[in-house]
Amino acid sequence: MAKSKTQFNCSSCGAQFSKWSGRCEGCGEWNTIVEEAPFGAGPTGSSLGAVKGRRIELSDLRTEEAPPPRTLSGVKELDRVLGGGLVPASAILVGGDPGIGKSTLLLQAAARFARQGVKTIYVSGEEASAQVRMRAQRLGLTESPVLLAADTNLRDILTTLEAEKPKLAIIDSIQTMWSDSVASAPGSVSQVRAAAHELTTFAKRKGMAIVLVGHVTKDGQIAGPRVVEHMVDTVLYFEGERGHQFRILRAVKNRFGPADEIGVFEMTGRGLAEVANPSALFLADRGAPTPGSVVFAGIEGTRPVLIELQALVAPSPHSQSRRTVVGWDSGRLAMILAVLESRCGIPFAGLDVYLNVAGGMKISEPAADLAVACALISAREDSALPAETVVFGEISLSGALRSVSQTENRLKEAQKLGFTSAIAPKGGKSAKVEGINFNRIGDLASFVEEVFGAADKPTGK
Repeated sequence: MAKSKTQFNCSSCGAQFSKWSGRCEGCGEWNTIVEEAPFGAGPTGSSLGAVKGRRIELSDLRTEEAPPPRTLSGVKELDRVLGGGLVPASAILVGGDPGIGKSTLLLQAAARFARQGVKTIYVSGEEASAQVRMRAQRLGLTESPVLLAADTNLRDILTTLEAEKPKLAIIDSIQTMWSDSVASAPGSVSQVRAAAHELTTFAKRKGMAIVLVGHVTKDGQIAGPRVVEHMVDTVLYFEGERGHQFRILRAVKNRFGPADEIGVFEMTGRGLAEVANPSALFLADRGAPTPGSVVFAGIEGTRPVLIELQALVAPSPHSQSRRTVVGWDSGRLAMILAVLESRCGIPFAGLDVYLNVAGGMKISEPAADLAVACALISAREDSALPAETVVFGEISLSGALRSVSQTENRLKEAQKLGFTSAIAPKGGKSAKVEGINFNRIGDLASFVEEVFGAADKPTGK
């Protein structure tokens, strides 16, 4: 293993020498030449050696900087998810299933930004320019001053961006880009990593905002290395079911705003339309009270959302009962079923259980535990909950109910949509909203007894 070569530098003028001498030939000073130890140990080709870099300017925590300026697109749901608008020199990664509407949303956003004087370039690597123009014509965006290109060569794209100097560039998609310095096929891990790194660093240097579109795998994760998500400032996922017209834009990472914020859109013949009140839209098709149907008052990001949970419990014709979940965690469902059987004496053995979140939403909030338990008991006992009631709360393994955050915001959203009663755990901050009868319950057994009548005695398991 080759050793790093020792280097001698003058502490007065910085001149470099291969050996020590008493007098510096650069400035003439005596006894100023000192030996410099190498920065890194290891092979000469891979270590840092003794060559110095530039000194980085340091600052303390008291340094005050103005918040970054933001540009509003005019699409309120998109601006909400971005944290209040587009930040210059930021990199945004948008992922979603094929055909979910990523290109449609970004083309609409590009048109809005361009109309406000933000120079915007849309680079398509998957479609020809004629296809993008057809989509723009269908969406009524042909008069927007968006600059369009169809190319996949990363060097040509960066050269064009440097010459045009746009404020916003959209790359659709990162998996189609290829760099001539990487000897692998487009879409490979090496190409995706290299393209994302070059585009992100270019945007930071030039003060340009850039949006990268990414494909997703079967697991719903953005395809390619996870390092791509660490390179960018914001990661957005575009969610939705093909059979539903609703689309959810969810922020899972945002360095300039809150994470887990959502924007709700409705797919129409004229593109994606904003949904100002998603709770009313999710509950629009809800009819008369039916067993297994419960309205959950949840929080997505900073906004309260009312969502209908639907459960069906039926005798199983098979030796092993089925547990099918859409829009919720199947492991958490198993936990709720175990707590109901162990703490409340309500068995689900020999019964198939189906749980669905209406509207194509996906819920990860623990506050949905009580609403799920309520839907399961309602379906099992064939007893409908009153239509004007919302439910929320977290269930512990002991059967106790734990309070959740933002109770007042949940109640206000329920009151706005005409609900008159709410069931939630005891504890937490007291919240009173006019027109809402707030029923606080301490544990799951008391909940079952109060809402559905006397619960069965525990089995002693």
